[in-house]
Amino acid sequence: QRRSLAPSQLAKRKAGDEEEEEEEDWHPPTTRKRQKGETESRECYRSPFRKPLAQLTNRPHCLDSSQHEAFIRSILSKPFKVPIPNYKGPLGLRALGIKRAGPRSPLHDPFEEGALVLYEPPVLSAHDQLKIDKEKAPVHVVVDPVLSRVLRPHQREGVKFLWDCVTSRRIPGSHGCIMADEMGLGKTLQCITLMWTLLRQSPDCKPEIEKAVVVSPSSLVRNWYNEVEKWLGGRIQPLAIDGGSKEEIDRKLVGFMNQRGPRVPSPILIISYETFRLHAEVLQKGSVGLVICDEGHRLKNSENQTYQALNSLNTPRRVLISGTPIQNDLLEYFSLVHFVNSGILGTAQEFKRHFEMPILKGRDADASEAERHKGEERLKELISIVNRCLIRRTSDILSKYLPVKIEQVVCCRLTPLQAELYKNFLKQAKPVEELKEGKISVSSLSSITSLKKLCNHPALIYDKCVEEEEGFMGALDLFPAGYSTKSVEPQLSGKMLVLDYILAVTKSTSNDKVVLVSNYTQTLDLFEKLCRSRRYLYVRLDGTMSIKKRAKIVERFNSPSNPEFIFMLSSKAGGCGLNLIGANRLVMFDPDWNPANDEQAMARVWRDGQKKMCYIYRLLSTGTIEEKIFQRQTHKKALSSCVVDEEQDVERHFSLGELKELFTLNETTTSDTHDKIKCRRCVNGHQVRPPPEGSDCTSDLSQWNHCADKRGLQDSVLKAAWDAAVTFTFHHHSHEEQRGIP
Repeated sequence: QRRSLAPSQLAKRKAGDEEEEEEEDWHPPTTRKRQKGETESRECYRSPFRKPLAQLTNRPHCLDSSQHEAFIRSILSKPFKVPIPNYKGPLGLRALGIKRAGPRSPLHDPFEEGALVLYEPPVLSAHDQLKIDKEKAPVHVVVDPVLSRVLRPHQREGVKFLWDCVTSRRIPGSHGCIMADEMGLGKTLQCITLMWTLLRQSPDCKPEIEKAVVVSPSSLVRNWYNEVEKWLGGRIQPLAIDGGSKEEIDRKLVGFMNQRGPRVPSPILIISYETFRLHAEVLQKGSVGLVICDEGHRLKNSENQTYQALNSLNTPRRVLISGTPIQNDLLEYFSLVHFVNSGILGTAQEFKRHFEMPILKGRDADASEAERHKGEERLKELISIVNRCLIRRTSDILSKYLPVKIEQVVCCRLTPLQAELYKNFLKQAKPVEELKEGKISVSSLSSITSLKKLCNHPALIYDKCVEEEEGFMGALDLFPAGYSTKSVEPQLSGKMLVLDYILAVTKSTSNDKVVLVSNYTQTLDLFEKLCRSRRYLYVRLDGTMSIKKRAKIVERFNSPSNPEFIFMLSSKAGGCGLNLIGANRLVMFDPDWNPANDEQAMARVWRDGQKKMCYIYRLLSTGTIEEKIFQRQTHKKALSSCVVDEEQDVERHFSLGELKELFTLNETTTSDTHDKIKCRRCVNGHQVRPPPEGSDCTSDLSQWNHCADKRGLQDSVLKAAWDAAVTFTFHHHSHEEQRGIP
C-alpha cells in the first residue's frame, strides 16, 4: 500500500508509532541504505503486528424488539454503587438530586436516649393518619445530640423555654423573652443551642430562620465567637466584627444581609453594641430571624440611641440576656420587657401608674397597711405577666458543680489621716447643705466622688488638697511631712492596709491567685505601685486595652503554669462576661451605686471550670458614704428579689429619707449597716445564737448568714488582717448545707 507523504499524515503516523512503542514496546527494524541497483521493497514498511482490514458493510446486526428492550433494561436496572472503597453505610432509596419520597422525618432521632425534644407533633388517631397529607405533617424538633449531651438539666429546661417563647408558643403573638439566670449558669451555651436549632429545623421540616444576630459588649465579641466554635466544632462559620474601617464593616454587613436561602454561609453575626449603633442603617435594610442581646441591661433606657437602633431592627424574635434585669428601678425593668414583647405591660405611663407607684409605696418603710396590701397585689400581677416570658434561676444550682463560695463584707476603720480629711471636707463642702434641702447638683455628685476616693486612699485626693479646692482647703497640712504620691503608703488607708495583709498572707500561705476590682483607674494605679513594691507579678485590664489583647491576657492568666499572682480589673471595662477561673480570691475594693455592676464583677471567679474554694472580699470604710452606698444597694436588690426572684418575706429596713443621709461620718460604730438592720442574731456585736425561724440577719441582706467579729471568722487570711483595720464582717457561705460547712 502506498502511504501519503503529506506533513499532517506523517505527524499522525509518528505519533501513532510512539504510542505503539509505549504500549507494546516494539521497535521496527532499522533499514539500511538501498544500494545502487536494488529495487525498493514495500514489505519492510509493514508491521508484523498489523492485521488485515476487514471489509465493513452498512447493514447492522439485526435484533428483534424484545431482545433490544431486555438489553436496555439490563443497563438501566444496575443499582447505584457508592464510589467509596469499602463503603458499608446505608444506600437508601434516594437518588441524587431527587426529593426524598415517603413521609417527613425529623433531623435527629427523638427516641434516642438523652434526646432533648423541643416540639412533639400531636398524636393522631388511625383515622386521622389516613386523612392527613404526609407532605405537610409536622415533625419532631430535636436538639442536635452534639449539644444535648453537654447540657445540664437546668440548661435543657432553659433551651425549651427559649424555644417556646421565640416560636410564640408561650404568649400567642409575642416572640421574645428574657434569659435572667444569674451569672455562671451557662446562658451563652443555651442561646447557642437555640440558634443552632432554629437555623437547622422546625416542625415544618425546614429551617425556622435564615440568619441570627448576637449583640454584645465589645469585650465579649471574641468570646462569643470562641464559644460558637467550641460547642459547634466548625459546623457553622460565624461572622464576628470587632474592628476595622467604616467601609470595611459596611461591606461585611451588606454581604451578611444579602445572604439568602436555607444554607447561608455565615448565618450568625456577632457585633458590639457600639458598632451596631454606628452601622444600624445597613442592618435595618433587610430582615433577621433572631436577635440576641447579651448583657441586655444596657437597654434599660428606652430613650438612648442603642435601644432605638435595636428596636427598629426588622425581627420579631428577640432574646435579652441579663443576670441582673432590675438594677435601679421598675421603669428600667419595663424597658427590657417592652423591648422583647412590646405591649404586654402597656405603655410606660400606664406601667408607672398601675405597677411602679403602688409597688414602691408599698415597699417604703413608712407605708400604711393599705398601701402595703395594694403594693403586694400589684406585685403579684406584674410577676404573673412577666413570668410568661422571663426565666430566672439563681446560682444555687451551681452547688452541684462548683466549689463553695464564701462572700464577706469587710468593714474597715478609717486611719486618723482619712478621718481628719473626711471631717474637714464635711465642714467646708457646700453641697452638703444643698443635698439636705433635697437638691442634687453637679457639685453634690462631685462631692460624692471625692469622698469615695478619700475612702480608697488619701493619695487620690492629694492633688485637690494641693490646689485647695472646695472642701480641701488647709488639708495639705494634715499629710505627713515629706509625703509624696510617687510611692504607695498602705498605712494611710484602712482598706489598703487590709488589702496589703490579704495579699501578703495569701502569697505566703497558698498558691491562690487574686483578682483586684475597682471602679477607678487611679485606684488601679495604686495597686500597681503596691505590687511593684512587694514584687508581685500582675496583669491589668482597663478601658485602654484593645479587645483582642484582653482575650489573650485572660487566657494567659487562667493557665495554671502562669506565674502572675494578681489580675487588676476595672469594673467598668471588664466586669461583664470575663471568665477568670485562674483565680479563686477576689477583692471588691469599692462599691458601686448599681448593685448589678458589683454582682457582675464578683462573679468573675466563681464560674464553670473553677476547682478551688472561692473567697470574695467586699471592702467598706466603716461609718462612711461607702456604707450608705451599700445600704442603697440592698434596697435595690430587695426590689429585684421581690420582682424577679419572687421572694415574699423581704422586709423594709431603710426608709427613703434615711438613704439621703450621705454626708455624715459615724466614728463610734463598728458597722453602720449592722446598726440599721436591727440584727436579731447578735448581742454586743457577737453572734450568740442562730436566727429565729423564718428570720435572717436582714432580709434585704438575706444572703448574709453570719455577722461576726474576729472570733467568728473562719477565713485565716482575713483573721490575719483583722487587727490592722477590720471592725466587722458579714459573711455568706454559698451552699454550705450541701457542702457540710458548719
